[in-house]
Amino acid sequence: MDENPIMVRNADTEDLDVLVGLLKQLFLIEKDFNFDGEKNRRGMALMLDGCGKHRAVKVAVHNTEIVGMCTAQTRISTATGRITAVLEDLVVDADHRGRAIGKSLLHAIEQWAQQRGITHLQLLADKNNGPAMTFYKHLKWQQTDLVCLTREI
Repeated sequence: MDENPIMVRNADTEDLDVLVGLLKQLFLIEKDFNFDGEKNRRGMALMLDGCGKHRAVKVAVHNTEIVGMCTAQTRISTATGRITAVLEDLVVDADHRGRAIGKSLLHAIEQWAQQRGITHLQLLADKNNGPAMTFYKHLKWQQTDLVCLTREI
């Protein structure tokens, strides 16, 4: 990577193809998910359509190329009695990892949350993804005893 800095900005609908490509990279790492271009495109389009108060999609750009993304959405937590945010997708293109891009994206999501009075973030991570778990631990994310359960209805 050259000396040009990474810029983080809000994603827009014109970024959709690149974002779906990043989801493909993410879902190849996470064992619980399978890449399905049509479904993933629809989901990302829904995230982009609702960006603002309750959803955020941030992208990291190097020169003119999107090299990473992070998404979050709000939810109400009865445990904290507040609106919190769930980090949904954080992925950096394989050719650009290890350059603090993920950290920059997380910082942008934290700023988005703080602007909305949100003081608590959560995320789900693949427990077998050692690099991701090390990354989150380094950034002071706390592991809990909760287990994610899922069921299709």
